[in-house]
Formats: sequence, structure tokens, C-alpha cells
Amino acid sequence: MGDVQSRRGTGVRAVSLGLAGLVVALSLVGCWWNSATTEPIARELHTATLLSDGRVLIAGGWNWNIPAVASSAELYDPKTGTFGPTGPMATPRHGHTATLLADGRVLVAGGRNLDGGSDWMWLSSAELYDPKTGTFSPTGSMGTARYEHTAALLSDGRVLIAGGYAGGNSFSSAELYDPKTGTFSPTGSMAHARYLHTATLLSDGRVLIAGGSDGSNFISPGELYDPKTGTFSPTGSMGTARNEHTATLLSDGRVLIVGGYAWSYYASAELYDPKTGTFSPTGSMAVAREGHTATRLADGRILIAGGSDGWSTQASAELYNPKTGTFSPTGSMAVARKFHTATLLPDGRVLSAGGDDGSVALASAELYDPNTGAFSPTGPLVAASP
Repeated sequence: MGDVQSRRGTGVRAVSLGLAGLVVALSLVGCWWNSATTEPIARELHTATLLSDGRVLIAGGWNWNIPAVASSAELYDPKTGTFGPTGPMATPRHGHTATLLADGRVLVAGGRNLDGGSDWMWLSSAELYDPKTGTFSPTGSMGTARYEHTAALLSDGRVLIAGGYAGGNSFSSAELYDPKTGTFSPTGSMAHARYLHTATLLSDGRVLIAGGSDGSNFISPGELYDPKTGTFSPTGSMGTARNEHTATLLSDGRVLIVGGYAWSYYASAELYDPKTGTFSPTGSMAVAREGHTATRLADGRILIAGGSDGWSTQASAELYNPKTGTFSPTGSMAVARKFHTATLLPDGRVLSAGGDDGSVALASAELYDPNTGAFSPTGPLVAASP
């Protein structure tokens, strides 16, 4: 399924620049700009993690304008509306995961980087970010290198890593990270190998795995991981197989599945009910989207923003109301973007950062205010000198 990879903005674009372009790109891997000052930085397929103090950690990502993979990281402060540099990761990476641990540190795991040539290097390494020191430090490595996997913080503080892709293979295996020991250990495997799927912590402590691809087929059957037994078990299947969708836990314990792709781009949505173990259809979006974001607002509605319908990248946004099961339009972003991040801030606003507009990677960021239903500019993203 090579076109699934290229649609992530990372496949053919790197090699299409030719040898000279790659030489320039590889000299920039992990540094972006070689200057004594901060500069605006474009990135997509990065991570954004809300820290315990209300700031947002932006880490890694891919800039296909150059092209290069980033090791840089930055912090967004909602009080000032600005991004500032923080310590870089030891390894440039994109398509990784970033998980806020119970002690306030952030676990960054997996992803991929360029290997010093024109090939991808799949990563098993992991790092911990400490907001108190503003630095990353190494921690135990995963047993399997993984890209486009999922990470879910369990109720007991461990992190479930599931699935992923590396070197032409997709994985059904899963691992658990224990912050107390700083190590990964194997746990039960899924019935289906998958990547570009979702993993959602349910109210009862189990984790719903939904959708994805195994490299040849798109997957509709869901699975549930039980931390008490360390095993996956089957649950209902989605009405539509899809990957690159979103999955959002609703206030009532159900899970909203939105959009995605499976040889077509989808505007449809489904609801998973843990009480019955089944998926059922709900209202559809006005626009088909993949590479979009979904954020649960303080009032329980879900903000859907950006993405691509296969023809164009979207600036539009919609709100899903769980009480009515319908989507309605809301204010649009100033910039069309996909493969960006969206983070709910403590004051109820949503930070949308980075991504690409279908032509270039983006350094811009915007804030959505649920009170006005409008986006406004903030930022932009910056990167520290190496």
C-alpha cells in the first residue's frame, strides 16, 4: 500500500528532489536552520502534548519543504501566545507517539528518520522529556521498531504501544512501557496487524483499537485490550473500514469515529458503544476528511478541523453534537492544513499547529475559541539553533 505512505507526505517527495536535494536535506536533519537565532519552523506529523503546567510540547516532525526530519522541540505558552525553544530530542523522528505520564514527563517513542542516505530508518528508541529541566533523556527501547503505531496511557500509569509499520511490514504485536522501571515489555498481540489505526482509553480502563491498514487491506474489526489480563479480544466491526480517521472519547463513554480513507475519502462517522460492543452510524460531516483533527471541547462537543478530501486540503471546521448526533459548521481556519495537531488548552481554546496545506509544510498556528466559534492566529512555531 505504497500510496498510503506517500499520502502521509513522506514517501515520494523526499526522493523526487534528486541526489543534490537529498545532500542538502540530510545536512539539515535534526537542525532545520543553522543560525544563532530562532526562526519560524514548518513541521507536520509531529506531536503536541499538553503538559501539567498548561504549556504544550511540540516535538519532532517532517518538513518536506527541505526535506528533513526534526529533532527540535518547542513549548507553546497560552498565557503569552508564543512558542519558545526547549531541549531537542537525541534522535530526529516523525510518525512517533508522545504520551504524558502520570509524573508529568512525556514519553516519546518510535517513528522514523532518514538513515544518512535516501532510505528510511525505523526507530525502536524512546526518550523522556522532563518539563522541569526542559531536556530529553534516553529510556528503554521498544522490542520492535514502529512507525504510525499508537500509544495509550493506561489507568495504572503504564503505556500501551500497539501495532505500527516498519520496512514493509505491519505489526499485530504490542508492548507495555513501565515508567517505574523505564523499560518496555511484550504483552498480548492483536488479532490483526495494523497501522494508521486509533487507540482510545475507555472509561472502564480497557483500550479500543479501531481501523487501520495491514499494508494490503483496510481493517473494520475492532479489538479491546484489557490491562488486567494483558490480552486483546474481538469486539464489533465498524460499518466502514478506514484508516487515518479520528477516534474521540465522548462524555457519555462512547467513542466517535470520524472520516478517514480506504480507497475513498469519507465524510461518514460512527459511534462505538462499550456497553454493547457495537458500532452504529451517526450523522456525517459536510466534507470528507483524512489527516484531520478531532478535539473534545469542555461542553462535550467535538471540533473537527482541516484534513484532505483527496482533491484539496481543507480550512473548514465542523462541530459534532453528541446530543443530536449531527455535525454543524463553525468558523474556518485562516490556513488550510492536514496532518497538523490540535490540543485542548486549560482555558477551553484549541491550539492547531503546523501541518501542510497540500503544497508546503506550515509553521503557522491558530487558536479556536468555542465561545465565538472562530479561529485566530497565534505563534508561529520556532526552532532553536543547534
